[in-house]
Amino acid sequence: MSEPKELPVNHHADHPGFAGPMGVCVGVALLAMGGATARLAADLTAVRAGDTVVDIGCGPGGAAREAARRGAAVVGIDPAPVMLRLARLFTRREDIAWMRGTAERVPLPDGAATVAWSLATVHHWQDVDAGLAEMHRLLAPRGRLLAVERQVDRDATGFASHGWTREQAETFAALCRSVGFRDVIVGRHAAGRRDVWSVQAVRA
Repeated sequence: MSEPKELPVNHHADHPGFAGPMGVCVGVALLAMGGATARLAADLTAVRAGDTVVDIGCGPGGAAREAARRGAAVVGIDPAPVMLRLARLFTRREDIAWMRGTAERVPLPDGAATVAWSLATVHHWQDVDAGLAEMHRLLAPRGRLLAVERQVDRDATGFASHGWTREQAETFAALCRSVGFRDVIVGRHAAGRRDVWSVQAVRA
């Protein structure tokens, strides 16, 4: 029997973008489910006053608001206009900027961030190599990178497949090292009722 084909870390890169009424429904669901992951991300990266956090694939903005509550300046990036509209609707503070962009193209200057995270979105990136190169460009020296993905089984299908296996987390970690990140760590955590993988790295 042949070995099963290795899954890329962006195995849902062809997922259609969120839009219209379905996009609104997904955004509201993300608001309801994302609090534990947002708190985990802020804890793992030790977000504090003086940080500039860039949230890649910010969705309706829950993690961005968590970072702002901890004193950081925050920029939320998302390719879906519907998600940015929801983020603005549910945000009652002025220290978060919302911009349309992708992991591969962030409309910010070099070294603009001290923290960049992508929460449950790397598996949708169109081009992981380009996305990591963009994260490296975006982060200042010693800036912290974090990816968080739900733990999934290799043979999962449908919604249950949106996440990473251990092998995919390790592959992403290796890709981080290959573009120049250091201190790369793969971890597993509970985020509310979900078990998740994390990959942390530091820009040299």
